[in-house]
Amino acid sequence: MTALPGYIARLRTESAALLHIGAPLMATQLIQMAAGFFDTVMMGRVGPLELAAVAVGTGLWHTLFLFALGILMALSPTVARLHGAGQPAAMAPLVRQSLWLAVLLGALCFVALRHTAPLLAMVGVKAAIIPVTDSYLCALSWGMWPIFIGMALRLFSEGIGRTRPGLLVSLPGLLVNIVANYVLIFGHWGFPALGALGCGIATALGMGVMLVGMIAVLLLDRRYRSYGLFRHWDWLNWQVLRPLLALGLPIGVGLFLETAVFAAVALLLGTLGAIAAAAHQVTLNVAAMTFMIPLGLSMATTVRVGHALGRGDLGAARFSGFTGIGLSGLFMAAMAVLIFTGHQTIASLYTGDPAVIRVAAGLLQLAALFQISDGLQVGALGALRGLQDTRWPMLIVLVAYWWIAFPLAWLLGVHWGWGPEGPWIGLIAGLTTAAILLNLRFWRLSARLGSRSPARLDTV
Repeated sequence: MTALPGYIARLRTESAALLHIGAPLMATQLIQMAAGFFDTVMMGRVGPLELAAVAVGTGLWHTLFLFALGILMALSPTVARLHGAGQPAAMAPLVRQSLWLAVLLGALCFVALRHTAPLLAMVGVKAAIIPVTDSYLCALSWGMWPIFIGMALRLFSEGIGRTRPGLLVSLPGLLVNIVANYVLIFGHWGFPALGALGCGIATALGMGVMLVGMIAVLLLDRRYRSYGLFRHWDWLNWQVLRPLLALGLPIGVGLFLETAVFAAVALLLGTLGAIAAAAHQVTLNVAAMTFMIPLGLSMATTVRVGHALGRGDLGAARFSGFTGIGLSGLFMAAMAVLIFTGHQTIASLYTGDPAVIRVAAGLLQLAALFQISDGLQVGALGALRGLQDTRWPMLIVLVAYWWIAFPLAWLLGVHWGWGPEGPWIGLIAGLTTAAILLNLRFWRLSARLGSRSPARLDTV
């Protein structure tokens, strides 16, 4: 009993630290969601063809972007560990190599996004949509270099626990994106109406603004000068870059697998008719909005666990990890209650079609069931990244989403004819499996590492 007040005080302190780091990250994620929202709303006013083209293009570039970003995300836990170990001098060479990696990933995405037309034709996208999507992606591709270079700098800042700069540069990026959309999509202020092409240009401009803002913060804020990021030039060094790639590639693959399963389920629902597809899109948008908060908490958990790991305090790393997981699960439990009780009202906010509202309301009730699992799995992923464990999580994601979720979604929704609810039951099963296995992995790994001496922690 005497230990309980101390535990509660420690939990309160750790929760406050996580929220201090995580609040700007949550806000940044919501801003990024807002950018997609405004793109959709403005393109919807142009016409269904342009809206469909941007929707198809967005699915492509988001999938590719998340894969590449996952590789780059290895920088944050690595910097966090160095920060916790009190080794700031080791950060600058690593960050400079990550900038080379950002340039390479930007080049990969730039080339890929400019050659999507054959893929779109192969998967059966309507011929009228392909050239419009191609123009959108070609314009947007110019933003790939700035977004990845900016993300490398932002991930460094987040790794040392300074998350506000990412939020500060996202705000002007969003503003430029909205204004440029208004000007270029519809043709205002003397500019021609470019439709989807204008939307792509606006998105690339927003990405460029965020890079300029991030560079300005790092140059002008005196707190960053001691790290010496820009004191001299480093050429590409594979010896330094290889460990970053080894850590980041499984993160990128895991993000790709997760994104791909939701895209595949959307295609499954598309075979069940327009109403099912529309209801799925409504439900997915709601789930994506609620997911932004635990995602921000997960990123904060990575930083806190990494700092503790660098200090050699495995007990603190374990406590930070479970606190972050618990906060994520607690928030999503509240969202589950909100969605379950307000499913009808939420569905009616998106559409006035009674048939879509009816199906979406039913799917939202199912989506409420996986909110807690979604929060627990993303929280565990953040904690495991803080321990620099990425290969096992990638395998768990593969099993949960592609050996359980998708086969079950197809079996229930298509083969057994359960309708739109079938694929969502498959997603619930996959997310729940991922939540259980990822949390068991963190439990066992953090316990095992806690038995090691500090001198042996470099083997993590």
